[in-house]
Amino acid sequence: MTFDDLLRAPTPLIGVLHLPPLPGAPRPGPGFTAVLDHALRDAEALARGGASGVIVENLGDAPYPAGAVEPHVVAMLGVIAREVRLRFGEQLAVGVNALRNDALGALGAAAAAGAGFVRVNVLVGAMVTDQGLIQGQAREALLYRARVDPGVRVVADVLVKHAAPLGPVDLAQVSRDTFRRGGADVLVVTGSGTGQPTDPARLAAVRDAVPEAPVWVGSGVTLATAADLVRVAHGAIVGTALHRDGDLDAPLDVERVQRMVGALRDA
Repeated sequence: MTFDDLLRAPTPLIGVLHLPPLPGAPRPGPGFTAVLDHALRDAEALARGGASGVIVENLGDAPYPAGAVEPHVVAMLGVIAREVRLRFGEQLAVGVNALRNDALGALGAAAAAGAGFVRVNVLVGAMVTDQGLIQGQAREALLYRARVDPGVRVVADVLVKHAAPLGPVDLAQVSRDTFRRGGADVLVVTGSGTGQPTDPARLAAVRDAVPEAPVWVGSGVTLATAADLVRVAHGAIVGTALHRDGDLDAPLDVERVQRMVGALRDA
C-alpha cells in the first residue's frame, strides 16, 4: 500500500511497532535479530487484522537523545522497515519514527527501506520535553528529503505528547505553521502522553484551522473512544490499545486490530 492509498482509505488504522531496546540503548535489549523478529510478528498481526499502515518506532531506546540518534539506530530502523515493507507492503503503508525527534535520521532510514512516510514529533517551533529543549528542523528536513527521496511524506505532530511549549501558544496558528510553512503532509494530534486520550475539541480546532490538511488522532484511541474521535479525525495512529491486554510489552493482538478497524469504519 502506498501513502496515497493510505490517505484514500476510509478512516485508516495506522499501527505502531514498538521496538524493544536496540543494541546500544540505555537499557539492555534482546539483540537485533530478536528485535527484527518482534517487529515482523507484530507487523503480521497488523496486516492480518486489516490495518492500513504501520510506523516502525524505537520506543524501547528511552531515554532518548534530544538530537540525532546514533548511526546504527538509523541503519537498524532502515533494515526493519525494509523487511516489513517487503513482507507486508501490499497491505501496509510503512513509516519510520526515530525518537525523540531525528527527522533526518528517519528520512534516511525511510529512503533506504522504500518506506512511504516518517513521523516527526517537533517539525516547527520548540517544545520542552524530558530530553530538554527540542527545536523543529523543518527546513533541514525538507532539504534532506529532496536529496535522498522526495517521495517520502512527513507526518508531523502538533504540540506533541510528553512535551510542553515554552509559553502560551495559539493551537490554530501552530497547526497552520506546521502544515503550510513547515511542509507537513499530515497533522497528528495527541493526548498528554503515550496511550492518553486525545481531546476531540483539539482535533476539531486543528481541522478547522487547516481544513485542507489530513488530521490523524495520535494517542488514546480505544474501542470506547473511537467513534467520537474519528468523527473529527481522518485516521488514527494506535499503539497501546492493540497490544494484548493493553500491555506495551505484550505482542500485538490480531483480534484487537480487527475490532479497532471495525470500530473506525463503523464510526
